[in-house]
Amino acid sequence: MMKKIFLCLSFIIACGSIARSQELALSTNFVDYASLGTLNLEASLGLSQHWSINAGVKYNPFSYETSEETFRLKQRQINAGGRYWPWHVYSGWWFSGLIGYQEYNEGGLLSEITSEGDRFGAGLGLGYTYMLNAHLNLDIGAGFWGGYDIYTSYSCAYCGKILDQGGKFFLLPSNILLALTYIF
Repeated sequence: MMKKIFLCLSFIIACGSIARSQELALSTNFVDYASLGTLNLEASLGLSQHWSINAGVKYNPFSYETSEETFRLKQRQINAGGRYWPWHVYSGWWFSGLIGYQEYNEGGLLSEITSEGDRFGAGLGLGYTYMLNAHLNLDIGAGFWGGYDIYTSYSCAYCGKILDQGGKFFLLPSNILLALTYIF
């Protein structure tokens, strides 16, 4: 399902870029790489002077082991959204909205408790884009997202003893950005 959604969004962005290739941008967020190596990519398409749409993916398959513990922040995430640019697309301040899905498995950082599940939700963000040159920008921003989390919590990473499971609403920070963007 996630692959089909990503392929559809990629097709829409690719078709739009044929007519307006100078409005297509690709970016990657360095803060995600610092978050235990989360790989990420976002494609954006400028629709007008003030609006752009974007689709992004994040993937982290890594687990880290020390002599005493194992910790991880594994995830597969896909999101789509839009940005409003008061000045001009890909320049200055922006406000964003998004919808997203995340499959996660995290634990071991602060305690032995491990959680896994699926999150569905929407979010808002704010940021600023610095134009470095004609094709390269630096994005700085932050946001939050909230929605519904279907989860299972375990007492440790390997024992399989279930502590809790079910569904709950969540509100989390998202897209803390220090991203490099290339504009075609």
